[in-house]
Amino acid sequence: MVAPAVAKAAIESGVARKPITDWEGYNEILRERMGLDNKMLRHFYDMAKQTPKRVVFSESNHVNMLKAAETCVNEGICHPILLGNEEKIANIAAENQISLKGVEIVNLRHDREEPRRLRYAKILSEKRSREGYTFQEAAEQMFNRDSFGMMMVESDEADALITGVFGKYLDTINLAKDIIGIREGLEHIGAMHIVNTKKGVLFLADTLFNRHPSSDVLVDIARLANSTVKFFAHDPVIAMLSYSNFGDDKVGSPASVHKVVETLHRDYPDMVVDGEMQVNVALNKEFRDEKFPFTRLKGKNVNTLIFPNLSSANTAYKLLLESGIGDIIGPIQMGLNKPVHILDVGMSVRDIVNMTVIAVIDAIVEENIRVNKLERIE
Repeated sequence: MVAPAVAKAAIESGVARKPITDWEGYNEILRERMGLDNKMLRHFYDMAKQTPKRVVFSESNHVNMLKAAETCVNEGICHPILLGNEEKIANIAAENQISLKGVEIVNLRHDREEPRRLRYAKILSEKRSREGYTFQEAAEQMFNRDSFGMMMVESDEADALITGVFGKYLDTINLAKDIIGIREGLEHIGAMHIVNTKKGVLFLADTLFNRHPSSDVLVDIARLANSTVKFFAHDPVIAMLSYSNFGDDKVGSPASVHKVVETLHRDYPDMVVDGEMQVNVALNKEFRDEKFPFTRLKGKNVNTLIFPNLSSANTAYKLLLESGIGDIIGPIQMGLNKPVHILDVGMSVRDIVNMTVIAVIDAIVEENIRVNKLERIE
């Protein structure tokens, strides 16, 4: 098949023998053949449109953020809340032909927001009172967009937050840990990227946060990845990666990963996970089954890769991103109490919209768990 633009030109010029009337169907078939059809994401778009949530865009001085907010309104994905000065936002929007219709703007620095800033400061200072954190410090912090936006989510005055275009990822995630908090039963958080390839979907973790994870951290990352993959309606088949296979190397990183697998097998026997193993062994089912027939992954296609450290995980997803091997969604934050998603620098408008959809679905699930007093998927 050829690209839609080429096909249209061929039809218009009379070169094409068989005219195409269903261009939407043609595009869908083309995406499927190229391995770019992400039915999971399209399903989430449909879900988000049915129950749009209030999403805070904290870095609203960025053109791509404003364009993403406009797209979200036009597609009915969410109710955007922009944080910032109304006049500045309006000027940026006008200069770039961006409509602000259907968008709420909150100027957190304006005097009219002082009661809310003080209320947020009281909540946060009481929450962190045993950490030497004072009301005065909290009140000053409420002039920060991310802090104010996270407190909106924490106080149920918004359902999710999207940020990260300007700030440093680690600084922002530490702020989220302080304000939103880590999910009960966990001590660590992580980030995941989803790669949609011709061979299927791959889930990669931890791609952005834990530099040199201990065994305990890797156990939590595996648990988070397991529940997150289920959240995306896939059955997780997890490979714990290293440069050696199943005890080849008894020291260093491989030994640490080997210990993690032993812990997971003992404490979470229903989790489909094994390792340590090299990435080619993980992804080549036939070779793995022949060479290592004893694994718990026998006969299964691995779809979830847990890397031994941040260097390998971050390099892997960026290599895939730049090689154009498939669509990439993320970073998806795992382990916080409420939906806060921190973007990579340089993300496109569509990338931001995709992450907003994920945030909306995250918020829908959180609400369902809270209202119906459900247990989280583990």
